[in-house]
Amino acid sequence: MSQRSLVLLKPDAVRRGLVGELIGRVERKAGWSLKALELRELDRATLERHYAEHVGKPFYEPLVEFMSSGPAVALVVEGERVIEGLRALAGPTDPIAAAPGSIRGDFGTIVRENLIHASDSEESARREIGIFFPALV
Repeated sequence: MSQRSLVLLKPDAVRRGLVGELIGRVERKAGWSLKALELRELDRATLERHYAEHVGKPFYEPLVEFMSSGPAVALVVEGERVIEGLRALAGPTDPIAAAPGSIRGDFGTIVRENLIHASDSEESARREIGIFFPALV
């Protein structure tokens, strides 16, 4: 079943010059395609909508601060089982727990600055794509 997912290449990925490598990993996955791609500065209002479920948690403010610390790349990826596949490609948030071959396993350094976000469900993907690319919903 074809799905869409929002992917964010976070400010640490941009700062470290990993955008091309990370997009390349997505593009090389057979059957997946990019439907939207944009480099942008993420403002607080956008981040508050995106991370609304985390308001009040101890990591919320540091997360919003980090995500607004520099440009990020937002993209929409479409393909068979793309949500599950992108989550596997990203790897667990903790780079020590992430397997070699995953993005976080190969490039991650600390938990908070973890290079990539990928939608975790079809519902989340619809909501998140609506925030970043409303014309695609």
